[in-house]
Amino acid sequence: MITAQSTNTLLLVRPANFGFNVQTAVNNAFQTKTENSELQKYALKEFDKLVETLIAAKVNPIVVNDEAHPQLPDSVFPNNWFSTHSDGSLCLYPMFAENRRLERKNNIIEMLKSRFEIKNIFDFTHYEQQNRFFEGTGSVVLDRVGCIAYACLSPRTDEAILADFCEKLKFKKCSFHAMFGDKEIYHTNVMLSIADKYAIICTKSISNSSELKNIIEHLLSTNKEIIEISIEQMQHFAGNMLQISNRNGENILAMSAQAYKSLNAEQIKKIERYNNILYSDIKTIETAGGGSLRCMLAEIFFENKSEYNQLES
Repeated sequence: MITAQSTNTLLLVRPANFGFNVQTAVNNAFQTKTENSELQKYALKEFDKLVETLIAAKVNPIVVNDEAHPQLPDSVFPNNWFSTHSDGSLCLYPMFAENRRLERKNNIIEMLKSRFEIKNIFDFTHYEQQNRFFEGTGSVVLDRVGCIAYACLSPRTDEAILADFCEKLKFKKCSFHAMFGDKEIYHTNVMLSIADKYAIICTKSISNSSELKNIIEHLLSTNKEIIEISIEQMQHFAGNMLQISNRNGENILAMSAQAYKSLNAEQIKKIERYNNILYSDIKTIETAGGGSLRCMLAEIFFENKSEYNQLES
């Protein structure tokens, strides 16, 4: 088994009822309530354009159409309820908002089972009964090669579940606290992105000097170049990026158009030393949903079953 930091296969959920989720707004400072009555229309347009952009970059998107009922305003963010791992493990996660728990669709899980080699299922959803939560690769940002799990603790990221995850998946945990104004940052992946040879991080959101020192030491121990972003850039989702790969084996850093436009020339130059940049305009989804492009991409690290092994150009 070869562990890689990035994959060229991504699962995306095409929303059927995208909108502002009042249940998540209580601790997501990045959401903005809007009076726009055509959120679903604009979200679909942005979603379809992103899929086209991924296909043009020779990335393999698996698109699942959400169902009209029940109405799930955040179904476009599947990375929060499941993750996949190159050892064949599928993880299912406990979600803070009750309406988001309904995003865990059996038909998606069964599709993954039918198409890919899955060896283990780790189900953490029982923690919901204890009102403890851990929202997938929103809560934890993984250095998959270095086996380090970075997590900023919040009402949606419980340290005990992080420890359980790390024990089962064989990761070393690196936990800390990060703030956005007077609120804890709800998901780690809005302030930190780990790539194969670099990390993008908003260190200004971490006030505890010993915690910050610990994170920096972990990043440097795995030979990552540290690319700093500001609080303002984080507000524009410059931390919510994901390194992916394409069928040619080339790495790409995927981000939203808003995130890209917030970067300065020096930051872009540093990133492009390692890989190309792909971006797409998802402003409606970002504004009402409070999440960005990384949240829309659920990485698939499984091996295809033999009947799906087809040559692709």
